[in-house]
Amino acid sequence: MDTIQRGASLVFYLVIAVFCLLFGRLFYLQVLNFEELGTVSSAASIRRVWEQAPRGRMIDRNGHIMVDNQPLYSVKVVPAEFQLSKAPLLARLMRMPADEVKEKILKGKRFNRFSAATINKNLNPVLIARLSENLWQLPGILIEADNKRRYMDSVYGSHLFGYVRLVSKEQLETLSEEGYTQEDRIGFSGLEKIYEERLKGQKGARFRMVNPLGKYVGRYDEGRSDIAAIRGDDLYLCIDAGLQQLAEQLIRETGKSGAVVAIDPSTGGILALVSAPDYDLDIFNGSTDPDGWRSIMNNPQKPLFNRTVQAVYPPGSIYKMVLAMAALEEGKVNPDAIFLDRGSFVFGRRAFRNHAGHALGPIDMNKAIIHSSNVYFYNLIFQTGFENWTKYGRILGFGAETGIDLPGERSGLLPSTEFFNERYGRGGWTKGYLVSLAIGQGELGTTPLQLATYAAALANRGTWHQPHIVKGYRDAATGRYVPLAYRHRKLPLSEKNLDYIRNAMRGVVVEGTGRQANLPDIEVAGKTGTAQNPHGRDHAWFIAFAPMENPKIAVCVLVENSGFGGSISAPIARELIRYHVQEKKPELPDSAGRAAVRPTAPAGSRDSSAAAAETAPQAQPEAAATGAPATRTESAESEPQTASEEETE
Repeated sequence: MDTIQRGASLVFYLVIAVFCLLFGRLFYLQVLNFEELGTVSSAASIRRVWEQAPRGRMIDRNGHIMVDNQPLYSVKVVPAEFQLSKAPLLARLMRMPADEVKEKILKGKRFNRFSAATINKNLNPVLIARLSENLWQLPGILIEADNKRRYMDSVYGSHLFGYVRLVSKEQLETLSEEGYTQEDRIGFSGLEKIYEERLKGQKGARFRMVNPLGKYVGRYDEGRSDIAAIRGDDLYLCIDAGLQQLAEQLIRETGKSGAVVAIDPSTGGILALVSAPDYDLDIFNGSTDPDGWRSIMNNPQKPLFNRTVQAVYPPGSIYKMVLAMAALEEGKVNPDAIFLDRGSFVFGRRAFRNHAGHALGPIDMNKAIIHSSNVYFYNLIFQTGFENWTKYGRILGFGAETGIDLPGERSGLLPSTEFFNERYGRGGWTKGYLVSLAIGQGELGTTPLQLATYAAALANRGTWHQPHIVKGYRDAATGRYVPLAYRHRKLPLSEKNLDYIRNAMRGVVVEGTGRQANLPDIEVAGKTGTAQNPHGRDHAWFIAFAPMENPKIAVCVLVENSGFGGSISAPIARELIRYHVQEKKPELPDSAGRAAVRPTAPAGSRDSSAAAAETAPQAQPEAAATGAPATRTESAESEPQTASEEETE
């Protein structure tokens, strides 16, 4: 019995000793050494936060920043760390519907419960401050500073610049291998889409330590493991911001849909590109404005449709010069031979007339172009031949994409014998189809860009340049300017015949159907055109270039449902030419009230800051050394027009 009692006492003292040892160790850990080990236990969670790189900027030919970046504050949630019962509080702080917040959290949870999902973009600083004060109640909530686009105040450029949007689920299936996530934005239209690889930059990453409540504790490894974001490459454009602004203003004042394309004939660089109606890109900037989106979608004029490259119309009388060139090159007609225009042309049992049947009397090819005689060209296509008509249309770039750096370009339609045989079958069509083609109607379709490129080739006496908006970029990794190369070719056309067509175009502006494009101090050459529209009034075309001997600009203007090109499109072209060719231009500041300054030499080190590329590279022959285009406020002048001009178009 004594032995049992002694054994029990020993076990009792042994248990007491063990508990004392454990209690002492616990006292040491929680009281004496709580700071070191408490921090380790509470900061055991390391969170990787992606840092979006600022997208590259877009800078015009004169060094003005047309597209820049500005701060964008986003609120994100990690679903695995967030209590869904806190959703009403979060919604109240952000002034959002609770159901919308809850749905976004659940959507993020379905995708990846450990990945941060965006709840709100573009939150204003006041709401950000309110939310920051209550983060202790909202574990799993992140506030991140990102970038959104900042546009020049005076220019929309909606079809030019394009916009970015979140990567769609369908895109993510193919782009996830390239590092895109559901939180990334990608170029969706315009230059943003075409140059996505250049503009997007490289994402960075910051590693944060958080406690079990999701509260930020500190930087992991004191930030040594962080990866810096590298901004996207800046794009240097051929665009003249002042000319772009003026083109937008002039076509907007017509109240009609339409398009304007202006080109530098010596390079193919696009000086201005406008599709009307346009829209405010800020509607898609950061988070989409629902009211703005509805106004765009409900607009019957379809603002999202880029008429400069996607709309195909008959070119009307502008195309008569292609037929004239074919006849001259193939020696099918003597251009000085007198032809009697009696006002109508009979083919089979049908009569085809000039407008209103007006007869122009004795004319040669030059007068036929100047006064836009339909009857002359009805006869000429049969003398020249359909195959030659098609051949020279191809030579001048019709029926094929130009290759401009914009998405969605259409090739238009250039009929041929093979085309008609395939569509109607051999013997299913007659030469009567050629009558309409002679004056640019029928199954012929061109885009405004194609006609502008055609005008530029005539302006420079026969060199076709691939039209382009971006002339080069600044590599963010090296700081060096890299020019881009584009195609060009010398057209197989004689200079004598080109000069004949050019001189006739000058006559159109001086004494013919395009007199409203005339300028007293600048030699303008042009051609009017009317595209038949079965759904309403005809569409008004005008192409032009100037000055005659040293062309600096070629332009194409289209105004839909406006009738005669000489009365509404020609004055718009006149003002664009006047603006671009004039020697002195007041300064045009960008949206921040400052202009970019060109450096004396390319930078030699990597610069990934948002404000890095404030300068335009020295290797830009098109950029002016000083000064910049002005903001124009005057509209095209209105001049009287005689009835005979419209009737013969």
